[in-house]
Amino acid sequence: MRENQKALIVGVNINHQADFSYSMKELENLAAACEIEVVTEITQNLNRINKSHYIGTGKIEEAKRILEETDADVVLCNDELSATQIRNLEEGLDRKVIDRTMLILDIFAERAKTREAQQQVEVARLKYLLPRIIGSRESLGRQGGGVGLKNRGAGETKLELDRRKIEAKIADLNKELETLVSQRETRRSQRKKSGIPLISLVGYTNAGKSTIMNAMLRRSHQSPTKHVFEKDMLFATLDTSVRKIKLANHQPFLLSDTVGFVDKLPHHLVKAFRSTLEEAATADLLIHVVDFSSPYVENLINVTNHTLKEMGINQIPTIIAYNKSDIADVEFPVVKDRSVYLSAKQGIGIEELVDVISAQIFKHPIHCEMLIPFDEGRLINYLNENANVLSTSHEDNGTKLTMECNQDDFEKYQEYVV
Repeated sequence: MRENQKALIVGVNINHQADFSYSMKELENLAAACEIEVVTEITQNLNRINKSHYIGTGKIEEAKRILEETDADVVLCNDELSATQIRNLEEGLDRKVIDRTMLILDIFAERAKTREAQQQVEVARLKYLLPRIIGSRESLGRQGGGVGLKNRGAGETKLELDRRKIEAKIADLNKELETLVSQRETRRSQRKKSGIPLISLVGYTNAGKSTIMNAMLRRSHQSPTKHVFEKDMLFATLDTSVRKIKLANHQPFLLSDTVGFVDKLPHHLVKAFRSTLEEAATADLLIHVVDFSSPYVENLINVTNHTLKEMGINQIPTIIAYNKSDIADVEFPVVKDRSVYLSAKQGIGIEELVDVISAQIFKHPIHCEMLIPFDEGRLINYLNENANVLSTSHEDNGTKLTMECNQDDFEKYQEYVV
């Protein structure tokens, strides 16, 4: 879609949905993410969506008048439409019609940076297009008869060829993705062997996950080159980033920033990004980031929880980070059980969040002493980096460390325990 377009947004409120106004506002924000200006909106209360045109004939006439008055270029619909609905609406309104799914797919296609994310988006886009191959009536006439491809009408032949091309492209992309996923699983396996806990940031898009990660990196005095992209917009980042964070006692953990969720997330994308979200599926702890300033906060929480459950990621211990508490005008920083009220942008509440994380993933540090031979300098460096070394002394036959370490390191270096 070209920039600086003007759009009319259209939505159907089925049986007076409680979150309908939020859904329409979000559609407007999705349009803004594509640099499309929304001029106005049309809504209709129905018991069910019109199968042929999405909205009723009266609303189509109203939309035509508004399109002429505002000179809008495109019509954005708040649901996923069928090929028939798109064709009929475009014929009735004489404008390009884009449904919510295609809008989200366009945003994902533009924002995906890594090869894997780009291919996942392309697979999702092609699967969306497969049942929606629509051509002009002249080229897709089915006037031919007989049996077999040779005797079919020009339109049917073209449709079948297009479908075959798309199916072949999907198969090729899925093969490449299998290789990339295998490589990432190898890296993940190596991280697991290191014994360093993995924590994943999850939550609704634009809740502040990237802002929290960058605040954590600043706290750990990480180089700005390690920071992730953050911006106040929907789906600012799509690619999973993993960074190493150190606690005050030197015990490290890995923090991953995952793609944000959205209401009515296209099912093609849920499947396409399942492999990317496996970082969250294998995490030791989740941080559910919530935009606490939103008037629809309960809806945001429910959508995230539903998506996590749909992906089988609902059994992992979770901390809730109520971000943007400064805008919500509530007291912060405050810790209530496994919930933290904070402002990542102001950097207030990050220490409290880290304390809750530490209490969850380092519940039972093992207090021990190890005598490390002098020729094992690398191990001493490792323990200084990854354990809480309380004291160091030099003995006749090595360096003695008194420390708190995790279970994995204690078992791995059992031969040095004294």
